[in-house]
Amino acid sequence: MAKLRVGLLFGGRSGEHEVSIKSARAIQGALSADENASKYDVLPFYIQKDGLWQAPATAQQVLDSGKALQNLAPSPNLWQFPAEANQVDVWFPILHGPNGEDGTIQGLLTLMQVPYVGSGVLGSAAGMDKIAMKDVFAQAGLAQVKYVVVTRAQVYSNPCVFPKLCDDIEANLGYPCFVKPANLGSSVGIAKVRNRTELEAALDNAASYDRRIIVEQGVIAREVECAVLGNDNPKASVLGEITFSSDFYDYETKYTEGLAELLIPAPLPSSVVSQIQEMAIQAFAAVDAAGLSRVDFFYVESTGEILINEINTLPGFTATSMYPQMWAHTGVPFTNLVDQLIQFALERHSSTKS
Repeated sequence: MAKLRVGLLFGGRSGEHEVSIKSARAIQGALSADENASKYDVLPFYIQKDGLWQAPATAQQVLDSGKALQNLAPSPNLWQFPAEANQVDVWFPILHGPNGEDGTIQGLLTLMQVPYVGSGVLGSAAGMDKIAMKDVFAQAGLAQVKYVVVTRAQVYSNPCVFPKLCDDIEANLGYPCFVKPANLGSSVGIAKVRNRTELEAALDNAASYDRRIIVEQGVIAREVECAVLGNDNPKASVLGEITFSSDFYDYETKYTEGLAELLIPAPLPSSVVSQIQEMAIQAFAAVDAAGLSRVDFFYVESTGEILINEINTLPGFTATSMYPQMWAHTGVPFTNLVDQLIQFALERHSSTKS
């Protein structure tokens, strides 16, 4: 049988551009190893930070170097795709953050009428937007921390409105609380605040990133994650726990070696593990995710409460990332994991055509 040509799509127009390159390097290695080498040919496509698509020859140079292209001249035509894109049998997008896991690239790939790994437009958009996500989780009956929705217009409103907004947040949530842009990944623009001065500064900062903001009540809890794999009958992995000494799991802690420790499997009672796995699958179904997702939780040990935090429909995919590590500990090695994801993409595409 002829090999399937896998379009490995990486880079992108987000702050997680470099992380995407690392994920793509790992996936390319896995698709070129063991039995995968006889099943797949990888065609890499690199999306520059300005949105221009680069053909496989240039994309491979980026993968080999592990570094983004620099000092690029302005692109005259962002909508001219490389000719090799027509040769792709199945796409493997590994674009983290805005313009990569928010439904935009998924819409484009859907219009191409070619199978692709991961969630579709709805699942991606709902999983990326923290406000829409929480609305969906609430409808599904999944317990969450208390939160308040804020708009940029409220933050930049006249001097009479902004103090009232802060009063309401203090009354509803108290301190500490977390201020987050609704549509950014990897903890970008997030701040933990403990008083009015920090709250005002955090709201102003978050509003510079997004026109919609979410403020969440702080809880003293353990941070636990679960990986989900599949389509209509998804499976949950063993759990992982993140421990760190910083104030919260911010961008620096997440991507600086040695600042966080990953415990897999998480040292939790079996009843808690089962409940979190069940909630992870419920969250996956609630947003209509497909293929893969990582679902994050707070476990409040003092009360036994389990609170869902968020779902990530296109999590980091380096060999040391939490998602593939949790599956490795569940008995699905990295090479088999990428193979299964491609098979789930083909399955999903076939079902949507009928």
